[in-house]
Amino acid sequence: MDNIFLDTPFKDKDKVKALGARWDPALRKWYVPEGTDLQAFAAWLPAAEAAALPAALPAAVPARLVPGRVATDLALPGRGISLSQLLGGVAQAVSQSFTAGVWTLVEVLDARLRGGHVYVEVSERDAAGTVLAKAGAVIWASTAGRILPEFERATGAKLGPGIKLLVRARPVFKPQYGFSLEIDAIDPDYTLGDLEARKREIRNRLRQEQLFDANRLLPPPWDFNQVLVLAPQGAAGLGDFRAEAQRLERFGLCRFRYAFSRFQGEGAAAEIRQALLAALGQGAVATAFDAVVIIRGGGAVNDLAWLNDYALARCLCELAIPVLTGIGHERDSTVLDEVANQCFDTPSKVVLGIEQLIAKRAAEAKAHFHQIARSAGASLQSSRRAIDQADAAVRSGAQRQLALARQRVAERIAALRAGSWQAIQRASDASRTLSVEVRAEARQSLRAARAGSQVALATVLERAALDARQAGALLDRQRSDVATGARRSLVEARTRSQALLREIAGQGPEKTLARGFALVRDADGRTITRAAQAGPQQTLEITFRDGSLAARTRGATGTQDP
Repeated sequence: MDNIFLDTPFKDKDKVKALGARWDPALRKWYVPEGTDLQAFAAWLPAAEAAALPAALPAAVPARLVPGRVATDLALPGRGISLSQLLGGVAQAVSQSFTAGVWTLVEVLDARLRGGHVYVEVSERDAAGTVLAKAGAVIWASTAGRILPEFERATGAKLGPGIKLLVRARPVFKPQYGFSLEIDAIDPDYTLGDLEARKREIRNRLRQEQLFDANRLLPPPWDFNQVLVLAPQGAAGLGDFRAEAQRLERFGLCRFRYAFSRFQGEGAAAEIRQALLAALGQGAVATAFDAVVIIRGGGAVNDLAWLNDYALARCLCELAIPVLTGIGHERDSTVLDEVANQCFDTPSKVVLGIEQLIAKRAAEAKAHFHQIARSAGASLQSSRRAIDQADAAVRSGAQRQLALARQRVAERIAALRAGSWQAIQRASDASRTLSVEVRAEARQSLRAARAGSQVALATVLERAALDARQAGALLDRQRSDVATGARRSLVEARTRSQALLREIAGQGPEKTLARGFALVRDADGRTITRAAQAGPQQTLEITFRDGSLAARTRGATGTQDP
Protein backbone atom coordinates (compact mmCIF):
# COMPACT_ATOMS: atom_id res chain seq x y z
CA MET A 1 0.00 0.00 0.00
CA ASP A 2 1.33 3.38 -0.97
CA ASN A 3 1.75 6.15 1.57
CA ILE A 4 -1.45 8.05 2.31
CA PHE A 5 -0.97 11.81 2.77
CA LEU A 6 -2.99 13.65 5.43
CA ASP A 7 -4.76 17.01 5.40
CA THR A 8 -3.14 18.23 8.62
CA PRO A 9 -3.51 21.84 9.88
CA PHE A 10 -0.39 23.27 11.40
CA LYS A 11 -1.86 23.17 14.91
CA ASP A 12 -2.38 19.36 14.62
CA LYS A 13 1.09 18.50 13.37
CA ASP A 14 2.25 17.29 16.78
CA LYS A 15 -0.84 15.13 17.13
CA VAL A 16 -0.35 13.23 13.89
CA LYS A 17 3.34 12.94 14.56
CA ALA A 18 2.59 11.39 17.92
CA LEU A 19 0.30 8.87 16.23
CA GLY A 20 3.11 7.75 13.93
CA ALA A 21 2.77 10.03 10.87
CA ARG A 22 5.93 10.98 8.96
CA TRP A 23 6.92 14.22 7.25
CA ASP A 24 7.62 14.41 3.52
CA PRO A 25 9.95 17.43 3.04
CA ALA A 26 9.51 17.38 -0.77
CA LEU A 27 5.72 17.61 -0.69
CA ARG A 28 5.73 19.33 2.73
CA LYS A 29 2.95 17.08 3.92
CA TRP A 30 2.43 14.51 6.65
CA TYR A 31 1.76 10.93 5.54
CA VAL A 32 0.81 7.59 7.09
CA PRO A 33 3.58 5.00 6.57
CA GLU A 34 2.70 1.76 4.86
CA GLY A 35 1.30 -0.84 7.24
CA THR A 36 0.01 1.71 9.75
CA ASP A 37 -3.61 1.52 10.84
CA LEU A 38 -5.55 4.44 9.28
CA GLN A 39 -8.30 4.40 11.91
CA ALA A 40 -6.27 6.69 14.25
CA PHE A 41 -5.86 9.27 11.47
CA ALA A 42 -9.55 9.38 10.45
CA ALA A 43 -9.82 13.06 11.34
CA TRP A 44 -7.11 14.03 8.84
CA LEU A 45 -7.61 11.54 5.99
CA PRO A 46 -8.71 12.83 2.57
CA ALA A 47 -12.42 12.27 1.86
CA ALA A 48 -11.84 9.23 -0.42
CA GLU A 49 -9.64 7.39 2.09
CA ALA A 50 -11.96 8.27 4.97
CA ALA A 51 -14.99 6.89 3.12
CA ALA A 52 -13.13 3.68 2.42
CA LEU A 53 -12.58 3.02 6.16
CA PRO A 54 -14.76 0.16 7.49
CA ALA A 55 -17.72 1.09 9.67
CA ALA A 56 -16.52 -1.22 12.41
CA LEU A 57 -13.10 -1.63 13.89
CA PRO A 58 -10.83 -4.12 12.23
CA ALA A 59 -10.47 -7.40 13.99
CA ALA A 60 -6.99 -6.43 15.03
CA VAL A 61 -8.23 -3.55 17.22
CA PRO A 62 -9.54 -4.56 20.65
CA ALA A 63 -13.21 -3.70 21.03
CA ARG A 64 -12.72 -2.88 24.69
CA LEU A 65 -10.98 0.39 23.70
CA VAL A 66 -14.18 1.74 22.22
CA PRO A 67 -16.61 3.28 24.73
CA GLY A 68 -19.76 1.13 25.09
CA ARG A 69 -18.22 -2.00 23.54
CA VAL A 70 -17.84 -5.22 25.47
CA ALA A 71 -14.32 -6.52 25.64
CA THR A 72 -13.57 -9.69 23.76
CA ASP A 73 -11.18 -12.41 24.70
CA LEU A 74 -7.89 -11.97 22.88
CA ALA A 75 -6.11 -14.83 24.51
CA LEU A 76 -6.74 -17.24 21.65
CA PRO A 77 -3.76 -19.05 20.12
CA GLY A 78 -2.23 -17.33 17.16
CA ARG A 79 -4.03 -14.07 17.68
CA GLY A 80 -2.59 -10.65 18.81
CA ILE A 81 -1.93 -7.01 17.85
CA SER A 82 1.12 -4.77 17.89
CA LEU A 83 1.72 -2.28 20.70
CA SER A 84 1.35 0.63 18.29
CA GLN A 85 -2.04 -0.70 17.26
CA LEU A 86 -3.10 -1.05 20.90
CA LEU A 87 -1.93 2.43 21.86
CA GLY A 88 -3.35 3.83 18.63
CA GLY A 89 -6.74 2.56 19.71
CA VAL A 90 -6.29 4.20 23.09
CA ALA A 91 -5.30 7.44 21.38
CA GLN A 92 -8.39 7.28 19.19
CA ALA A 93 -10.64 6.55 22.19
CA VAL A 94 -9.22 9.49 24.11
CA SER A 95 -9.48 11.75 21.06
CA GLN A 96 -13.13 10.82 20.51
CA SER A 97 -14.00 11.23 24.20
CA PHE A 98 -12.40 14.70 24.49
CA THR A 99 -12.91 16.60 21.26
CA ALA A 100 -12.51 19.94 23.06
CA GLY A 101 -10.63 21.24 26.08
CA VAL A 102 -12.04 21.13 29.64
CA TRP A 103 -11.47 23.86 32.26
CA THR A 104 -9.36 22.23 34.97
CA LEU A 105 -7.81 23.38 38.29
CA VAL A 106 -4.12 22.49 38.56
CA GLU A 107 -1.03 23.35 40.59
CA VAL A 108 2.25 23.64 38.72
CA LEU A 109 5.05 21.39 40.00
CA ASP A 110 7.58 22.18 37.30
CA ALA A 111 7.79 24.14 34.04
CA ARG A 112 10.44 23.91 31.31
CA LEU A 113 10.88 25.68 27.99
CA ARG A 114 12.21 23.61 25.10
CA GLY A 115 12.11 24.49 21.41
CA GLY A 116 9.55 27.22 22.03
CA HIS A 117 7.16 24.73 23.67
CA VAL A 118 6.40 24.86 27.40
CA TYR A 119 6.37 21.48 29.15
CA VAL A 120 4.58 21.57 32.48
CA GLU A 121 4.10 19.06 35.26
CA VAL A 122 0.80 19.68 37.07
CA SER A 123 -0.89 18.09 40.07
CA GLU A 124 -3.77 18.25 42.50
CA ARG A 125 -3.21 18.15 46.27
CA ASP A 126 -5.54 17.84 49.22
CA ALA A 127 -5.52 20.12 52.28
CA ALA A 128 -2.76 18.03 53.86
CA GLY A 129 -0.54 18.42 50.79
CA THR A 130 -0.93 14.84 49.56
CA VAL A 131 -0.79 14.52 45.77
CA LEU A 132 -4.11 13.20 44.48
CA ALA A 133 -3.33 13.39 40.76
CA LYS A 134 -0.36 14.24 38.54
CA ALA A 135 0.10 14.62 34.80
CA GLY A 136 2.36 16.12 32.19
CA ALA A 137 1.06 18.98 30.09
CA VAL A 138 2.31 20.97 27.14
CA ILE A 139 1.64 24.41 25.75
CA TRP A 140 2.68 24.39 22.11
CA ALA A 141 4.86 27.26 20.96
CA SER A 142 2.12 28.82 18.84
CA THR A 143 -0.27 28.81 21.81
CA ALA A 144 2.35 29.80 24.39
CA GLY A 145 3.29 32.90 22.41
CA ARG A 146 -0.34 33.99 22.62
CA ILE A 147 -1.59 33.07 26.11
CA LEU A 148 1.51 33.38 28.34
CA PRO A 149 2.30 37.09 27.70
CA GLU A 150 -1.36 37.89 28.27
CA PHE A 151 -1.35 35.89 31.51
CA GLU A 152 1.84 37.57 32.77
CA ARG A 153 0.51 41.05 31.99
CA ALA A 154 -2.74 40.35 33.82
CA THR A 155 -1.27 38.70 36.92
CA GLY A 156 2.36 39.77 37.08
CA ALA A 157 3.12 36.09 37.61
CA LYS A 158 5.18 33.69 35.56
CA LEU A 159 4.51 30.03 34.96
CA GLY A 160 6.51 28.31 37.67
CA PRO A 161 6.40 25.88 40.61
CA GLY A 162 3.78 26.57 43.27
CA ILE A 163 1.39 28.64 41.18
CA LYS A 164 -2.24 27.51 40.90
CA LEU A 165 -4.00 27.81 37.55
CA LEU A 166 -7.37 27.37 35.94
CA VAL A 167 -6.48 26.01 32.48
CA ARG A 168 -8.39 24.72 29.51
CA ALA A 169 -6.80 21.37 28.76
CA ARG A 170 -7.57 18.56 26.35
CA PRO A 171 -6.39 15.05 27.23
CA VAL A 172 -4.20 13.52 24.53
CA PHE A 173 -2.72 10.04 24.29
CA LYS A 174 0.14 9.39 21.90
CA PRO A 175 1.54 5.93 21.31
CA GLN A 176 5.11 7.17 21.33
CA TYR A 177 4.86 9.59 24.31
CA GLY A 178 1.94 8.41 26.40
CA PHE A 179 -0.72 10.51 28.11
CA SER A 180 -0.53 14.31 28.41
CA LEU A 181 -2.66 17.45 28.54
CA GLU A 182 -2.60 20.08 25.81
CA ILE A 183 -3.26 23.51 27.36
CA ASP A 184 -4.67 26.19 25.08
CA ALA A 185 -6.02 28.79 27.57
CA ILE A 186 -5.33 30.10 31.12
CA ASP A 187 -7.78 32.12 33.24
CA PRO A 188 -5.70 34.87 34.95
CA ASP A 189 -8.57 35.87 37.26
CA TYR A 190 -8.40 32.54 39.06
CA THR A 191 -4.67 32.87 39.72
CA LEU A 192 -5.06 36.40 40.99
CA GLY A 193 -7.93 35.30 43.17
CA ASP A 194 -5.94 32.40 44.59
CA LEU A 195 -2.95 34.59 45.44
CA GLU A 196 -5.19 37.20 47.03
CA ALA A 197 -7.20 34.54 48.89
CA ARG A 198 -4.00 33.21 50.42
CA LYS A 199 -3.03 36.69 51.64
CA ARG A 200 -6.58 37.35 52.88
CA GLU A 201 -6.54 34.14 54.92
CA ILE A 202 -3.22 35.11 56.55
CA ARG A 203 -4.54 38.60 57.34
CA ASN A 204 -7.71 37.23 58.92
CA ARG A 205 -5.83 34.74 61.11
CA LEU A 206 -3.42 37.40 62.36
CA ARG A 207 -6.26 39.82 63.06
CA GLN A 208 -8.17 37.17 64.99
CA GLU A 209 -5.05 36.60 67.08
CA GLN A 210 -4.66 40.42 67.47
CA LEU A 211 -1.16 40.24 66.01
CA PHE A 212 -1.60 41.89 62.60
CA ASP A 213 -0.76 45.42 63.81
CA ALA A 214 1.68 44.40 66.57
CA ASN A 215 4.90 45.33 64.74
CA ARG A 216 3.36 48.19 62.76
CA LEU A 217 2.36 49.92 66.03
CA LEU A 218 5.84 49.68 67.58
CA PRO A 219 7.50 53.10 67.79
CA PRO A 220 9.86 53.47 64.82
CA PRO A 221 13.59 53.55 65.62
CA TRP A 222 14.65 56.94 67.00
CA ASP A 223 18.05 56.39 65.42
CA PHE A 224 20.01 53.57 63.76
CA ASN A 225 23.21 52.18 65.28
CA GLN A 226 23.04 48.46 64.45
CA VAL A 227 20.70 46.78 61.94
CA LEU A 228 20.12 43.11 61.05
CA VAL A 229 19.67 42.56 57.29
CA LEU A 230 18.04 39.36 55.96
CA ALA A 231 18.30 38.73 52.20
CA PRO A 232 18.94 36.02 49.58
CA GLN A 233 22.65 35.28 49.14
CA GLY A 234 24.08 37.15 46.13
CA ALA A 235 20.80 38.88 45.22
CA ALA A 236 21.01 41.99 43.03
CA GLY A 237 18.90 43.95 45.52
CA LEU A 238 21.37 43.05 48.27
CA GLY A 239 24.25 44.45 46.20
CA ASP A 240 22.45 47.79 45.80
CA PHE A 241 21.70 47.85 49.53
CA ARG A 242 25.27 47.04 50.55
CA ALA A 243 26.76 49.71 48.29
CA GLU A 244 24.87 52.40 50.25
CA ALA A 245 25.20 50.69 53.64
CA GLN A 246 29.00 50.51 53.37
CA ARG A 247 29.08 54.30 53.07
CA LEU A 248 27.32 54.61 56.43
CA GLU A 249 29.61 52.00 58.00
CA ARG A 250 32.72 53.73 56.63
CA PHE A 251 31.84 56.91 58.53
CA GLY A 252 30.85 54.99 61.67
CA LEU A 253 27.20 56.03 61.45
CA CYS A 254 25.61 52.57 61.50
CA ARG A 255 26.65 48.91 61.53
CA PHE A 256 24.92 46.21 59.48
CA ARG A 257 24.91 42.48 60.22
CA TYR A 258 23.79 40.18 57.38
CA ALA A 259 21.94 36.86 57.44
CA PHE A 260 21.00 34.86 54.33
CA SER A 261 18.26 32.47 53.23
CA ARG A 262 16.35 31.26 50.17
CA PHE A 263 13.40 33.53 49.40
CA GLN A 264 11.46 31.29 46.98
CA GLY A 265 10.69 27.66 46.48
CA GLU A 266 9.16 25.02 48.70
CA GLY A 267 10.20 25.56 52.36
CA ALA A 268 11.69 29.03 51.74
CA ALA A 269 9.45 30.72 54.34
CA ALA A 270 10.52 28.27 57.06
CA GLU A 271 14.21 28.83 56.19
CA ILE A 272 13.74 32.61 56.37
CA ARG A 273 12.14 32.30 59.80
CA GLN A 274 14.90 30.04 61.10
CA ALA A 275 17.66 32.30 59.73
CA LEU A 276 16.00 35.36 61.30
CA LEU A 277 15.60 33.82 64.76
CA ALA A 278 19.14 32.39 64.69
CA ALA A 279 20.62 35.78 63.78
CA LEU A 280 18.59 37.64 66.42
CA GLY A 281 19.51 35.22 69.20
CA GLN A 282 18.06 35.88 72.64
CA GLY A 283 18.37 38.39 75.47
CA ALA A 284 20.99 41.08 75.02
CA VAL A 285 21.86 39.91 71.51
CA ALA A 286 18.26 40.35 70.32
CA THR A 287 17.92 43.81 71.86
CA ALA A 288 21.24 44.98 70.39
CA PHE A 289 19.57 45.64 67.02
CA ASP A 290 17.58 48.80 66.35
CA ALA A 291 15.65 47.16 63.50
CA VAL A 292 15.39 44.12 61.21
CA VAL A 293 15.58 44.75 57.44
CA ILE A 294 14.15 42.14 55.02
CA ILE A 295 15.03 42.75 51.36
CA ARG A 296 15.04 41.02 47.98
CA GLY A 297 14.96 42.20 44.41
CA GLY A 298 11.94 42.18 42.15
CA GLY A 299 10.44 39.12 40.57
CA ALA A 300 7.27 37.57 39.31
CA VAL A 301 4.23 37.55 41.54
CA ASN A 302 4.49 33.82 42.10
CA ASP A 303 8.18 34.19 43.03
CA LEU A 304 7.19 36.63 45.75
CA ALA A 305 4.16 34.54 46.70
CA TRP A 306 6.43 32.19 48.67
CA LEU A 307 6.73 35.00 51.22
CA ASN A 308 2.96 35.01 51.84
CA ASP A 309 3.33 32.51 54.65
CA TYR A 310 1.36 32.62 57.92
CA ALA A 311 4.15 31.34 60.21
CA LEU A 312 6.67 33.81 58.76
CA ALA A 313 4.24 36.74 58.97
CA ARG A 314 3.41 35.85 62.59
CA CYS A 315 7.11 35.67 63.43
CA LEU A 316 7.56 39.26 62.19
CA CYS A 317 4.47 40.43 64.09
CA GLU A 318 5.84 39.01 67.35
CA LEU A 319 9.27 40.64 67.07
CA ALA A 320 9.93 43.27 69.75
CA ILE A 321 11.95 45.46 67.36
CA PRO A 322 10.68 47.23 64.22
CA VAL A 323 10.82 45.40 60.87
CA LEU A 324 11.62 47.29 57.64
CA THR A 325 10.88 45.62 54.30
CA GLY A 326 12.12 46.38 50.79
CA ILE A 327 10.78 43.49 48.72
CA GLY A 328 10.53 43.64 44.92
CA HIS A 329 9.57 46.79 43.05
CA GLU A 330 6.96 49.48 43.58
CA ARG A 331 4.14 47.34 42.15
CA ASP A 332 4.95 44.32 44.35
CA SER A 333 3.24 43.66 47.66
CA THR A 334 3.38 40.79 50.16
CA VAL A 335 1.86 40.12 53.57
CA LEU A 336 5.30 40.85 55.07
CA ASP A 337 5.04 44.42 53.74
CA GLU A 338 1.61 44.76 55.36
CA VAL A 339 2.69 43.64 58.86
CA ALA A 340 6.08 45.40 58.87
CA ASN A 341 6.73 48.56 60.87
CA GLN A 342 7.81 50.36 57.69
CA CYS A 343 7.53 49.27 54.06
CA PHE A 344 9.76 50.57 51.26
CA ASP A 345 9.39 50.00 47.51
CA THR A 346 12.90 48.65 46.88
CA PRO A 347 15.99 47.54 48.89
CA SER A 348 17.81 50.76 47.93
CA LYS A 349 15.01 52.86 49.39
CA VAL A 350 15.32 51.02 52.71
CA VAL A 351 18.94 52.07 53.22
CA LEU A 352 18.04 55.55 51.91
CA GLY A 353 15.36 55.77 54.61
CA ILE A 354 17.91 54.74 57.23
CA GLU A 355 20.36 57.34 55.95
CA GLN A 356 17.71 60.06 55.95
CA LEU A 357 16.80 59.35 59.58
CA ILE A 358 20.46 59.40 60.62
CA ALA A 359 20.93 62.71 58.77
CA LYS A 360 17.79 64.09 60.44
CA ARG A 361 19.05 63.19 63.90
CA ALA A 362 22.47 64.69 63.09
CA ALA A 363 20.81 67.93 61.93
CA GLU A 364 18.72 68.02 65.10
CA ALA A 365 21.80 67.45 67.24
CA LYS A 366 23.64 70.22 65.40
CA ALA A 367 20.69 72.59 65.86
CA HIS A 368 20.50 71.71 69.56
CA PHE A 369 24.25 72.28 69.89
CA HIS A 370 23.97 75.73 68.34
CA GLN A 371 20.98 76.50 70.56
CA ILE A 372 22.89 75.38 73.65
CA ALA A 373 25.92 77.38 72.52
CA ARG A 374 23.76 80.47 72.02
CA SER A 375 22.09 79.97 75.41
CA ALA A 376 25.46 79.39 77.05
CA GLY A 377 26.86 82.52 75.38
CA ALA A 378 23.88 84.58 76.53
CA SER A 379 24.19 83.14 80.04
CA LEU A 380 27.91 83.88 79.99
CA GLN A 381 27.31 87.46 78.90
CA SER A 382 24.63 87.84 81.55
CA SER A 383 26.94 86.35 84.18
CA ARG A 384 29.77 88.63 83.12
CA ARG A 385 27.48 91.65 83.39
CA ALA A 386 26.28 90.47 86.78
CA ILE A 387 29.89 89.91 87.89
CA ASP A 388 30.92 93.35 86.61
CA GLN A 389 27.97 94.93 88.42
CA ALA A 390 28.75 92.99 91.59
CA ASP A 391 32.44 93.91 91.29
CA ALA A 392 31.55 97.57 90.81
CA ALA A 393 29.18 97.39 93.78
CA VAL A 394 31.83 95.69 95.93
CA ARG A 395 34.46 98.22 94.89
CA SER A 396 32.11 101.13 95.54
CA GLY A 397 31.09 99.65 98.89
CA ALA A 398 34.72 99.02 99.79
CA GLN A 399 35.67 102.56 98.93
CA ARG A 400 32.79 103.89 101.02
CA GLN A 401 33.77 101.63 103.92
CA LEU A 402 37.41 102.66 103.53
CA ALA A 403 36.50 106.38 103.57
CA LEU A 404 34.25 105.84 106.57
CA ALA A 405 36.97 103.86 108.35
CA ARG A 406 39.51 106.57 107.63
CA GLN A 407 37.13 109.15 108.99
CA ARG A 408 36.50 107.03 112.08
CA VAL A 409 40.26 106.48 112.56
CA ALA A 410 40.90 110.21 112.24
CA GLU A 411 38.12 110.93 114.71
CA ARG A 412 39.44 108.31 117.13
CA ILE A 413 43.01 109.61 116.79
CA ALA A 414 41.78 113.20 117.40
CA ALA A 415 39.72 112.05 120.36
CA LEU A 416 42.68 110.07 121.70
CA ARG A 417 44.95 113.05 121.35
CA ALA A 418 42.43 115.30 123.05
CA GLY A 419 41.97 112.76 125.85
CA SER A 420 45.74 112.41 126.27
CA TRP A 421 46.23 116.16 126.52
CA GLN A 422 43.36 116.39 128.94
CA ALA A 423 44.87 113.60 131.07
CA ILE A 424 48.27 115.31 130.97
CA GLN A 425 46.62 118.58 131.90
CA ARG A 426 44.72 116.98 134.74
CA ALA A 427 47.91 115.31 135.96
CA SER A 428 49.76 118.61 135.79
CA ASP A 429 46.96 120.36 137.64
CA ALA A 430 46.89 117.62 140.25
CA SER A 431 50.68 117.82 140.64
CA ARG A 432 50.58 121.53 141.13
CA THR A 433 47.75 121.25 143.59
CA LEU A 434 49.58 118.49 145.49
CA SER A 435 52.77 120.56 145.46
CA VAL A 436 50.91 123.55 146.86
CA GLU A 437 49.30 121.36 149.50
CA VAL A 438 52.64 119.77 150.36
CA ARG A 439 54.26 123.13 150.60
CA ALA A 440 51.40 124.47 152.65
CA GLU A 441 51.58 121.45 154.93
CA ALA A 442 55.34 121.90 155.09
CA ARG A 443 55.00 125.50 156.07
CA GLN A 444 52.42 124.60 158.65
CA SER A 445 54.68 121.90 159.96
CA LEU A 446 57.54 124.31 159.91
CA ARG A 447 55.57 126.83 161.85
CA ALA A 448 54.52 124.12 164.25
CA ALA A 449 58.04 122.95 164.56
CA ARG A 450 59.29 126.39 165.18
CA ALA A 451 56.75 126.71 167.83
CA GLY A 452 57.90 123.37 169.22
CA SER A 453 61.22 122.29 170.22
CA GLN A 454 64.34 122.56 168.23
CA VAL A 455 64.52 118.73 168.04
CA ALA A 456 61.06 118.49 166.74
CA LEU A 457 62.01 121.13 164.18
CA ALA A 458 64.73 118.93 162.80
CA THR A 459 62.39 115.96 162.74
CA VAL A 460 59.73 117.96 161.08
CA LEU A 461 62.18 119.35 158.59
CA GLU A 462 63.36 115.85 157.78
CA ARG A 463 59.85 114.60 157.46
CA ALA A 464 58.88 117.59 155.35
CA ALA A 465 61.88 117.07 153.11
CA LEU A 466 60.99 113.34 152.83
CA ASP A 467 57.36 114.13 152.02
CA ALA A 468 58.51 116.68 149.46
CA ARG A 469 60.76 114.11 147.82
CA GLN A 470 58.02 111.49 147.85
CA ALA A 471 55.57 113.97 146.40
CA GLY A 472 58.06 114.90 143.67
CA ALA A 473 58.70 111.22 142.89
CA LEU A 474 54.97 110.55 142.86
CA LEU A 475 54.45 113.46 140.52
CA ASP A 476 57.21 112.19 138.22
CA ARG A 477 55.71 108.67 138.20
CA GLN A 478 52.26 110.02 137.45
CA ARG A 479 53.62 112.12 134.60
CA SER A 480 55.56 109.13 133.23
CA ASP A 481 52.46 106.88 133.53
CA VAL A 482 50.32 109.47 131.76
CA ALA A 483 52.84 109.80 128.90
CA THR A 484 53.26 106.00 128.60
CA GLY A 485 49.50 105.51 128.56
CA ALA A 486 49.11 108.17 125.92
CA ARG A 487 51.79 106.58 123.77
CA ARG A 488 50.25 103.07 124.23
CA SER A 489 46.85 104.42 123.30
CA LEU A 490 48.32 106.05 120.19
CA VAL A 491 50.07 102.75 119.18
CA GLU A 492 46.91 100.67 119.75
CA ALA A 493 44.83 103.18 117.79
CA ARG A 494 47.33 103.12 114.95
CA THR A 495 47.43 99.28 114.95
CA ARG A 496 43.61 99.04 114.95
CA SER A 497 43.45 101.60 112.17
CA GLN A 498 45.94 99.69 110.05
CA ALA A 499 44.10 96.39 110.67
CA LEU A 500 40.84 98.01 109.74
CA LEU A 501 42.40 99.43 106.59
CA ARG A 502 43.78 95.99 105.68
CA GLU A 503 40.39 94.41 106.33
CA ILE A 504 38.68 96.98 104.15
CA ALA A 505 41.27 96.62 101.41
CA GLY A 506 40.78 92.87 101.42
CA GLN A 507 37.04 93.06 100.79
CA GLY A 508 37.44 92.67 96.90
CA PRO A 509 35.79 89.51 95.37
CA GLU A 510 39.00 87.98 94.07
CA LYS A 511 40.77 88.11 97.44
CA THR A 512 37.68 86.91 99.26
CA LEU A 513 37.37 83.93 96.90
CA ALA A 514 41.12 83.27 97.23
CA ARG A 515 40.70 82.89 101.02
CA GLY A 516 38.38 79.87 100.47
CA PHE A 517 35.06 81.62 100.27
CA ALA A 518 32.53 81.03 97.47
CA LEU A 519 29.94 83.24 95.78
CA VAL A 520 26.45 81.70 95.37
CA ARG A 521 23.92 83.11 92.87
CA ASP A 522 20.52 81.96 91.67
CA ALA A 523 19.45 81.55 88.00
CA ASP A 524 18.75 85.33 87.76
CA GLY A 525 22.21 86.28 89.01
CA ARG A 526 21.05 87.39 92.49
CA THR A 527 23.49 86.69 95.35
CA ILE A 528 22.37 84.04 97.85
CA THR A 529 23.66 84.81 101.37
CA ARG A 530 21.31 82.66 103.46
CA ALA A 531 20.09 79.06 103.09
CA ALA A 532 16.50 80.24 103.43
CA GLN A 533 16.83 82.21 100.18
CA ALA A 534 17.30 78.98 98.15
CA GLY A 535 14.01 77.22 97.39
CA PRO A 536 13.61 73.48 96.68
CA GLN A 537 14.75 72.19 93.24
CA GLN A 538 16.33 75.59 92.46
CA THR A 539 19.29 75.87 90.08
CA LEU A 540 22.29 77.70 91.64
CA GLU A 541 25.67 78.79 90.34
CA ILE A 542 28.61 78.55 92.78
CA THR A 543 31.71 80.62 91.91
CA PHE A 544 35.07 79.52 93.37
CA ARG A 545 38.51 80.95 92.93
CA ASP A 546 39.18 78.88 89.74
CA GLY A 547 35.71 78.61 88.15
CA SER A 548 32.02 77.99 88.56
CA LEU A 549 29.81 74.94 89.06
CA ALA A 550 26.06 74.45 88.62
CA ALA A 551 24.07 72.92 91.51
CA ARG A 552 20.44 72.12 92.24
CA THR A 553 18.84 72.19 95.69
CA ARG A 554 17.04 69.09 96.91
CA GLY A 555 13.45 68.98 98.23
CA ALA A 556 14.33 70.31 101.62
CA THR A 557 15.45 73.95 101.81
CA GLY A 558 19.16 74.37 101.99
CA THR A 559 20.18 70.93 100.63
CA GLN A 560 21.78 70.63 97.23
CA ASP A 561 22.20 67.97 94.54
CA PRO A 562 25.55 67.95 92.77
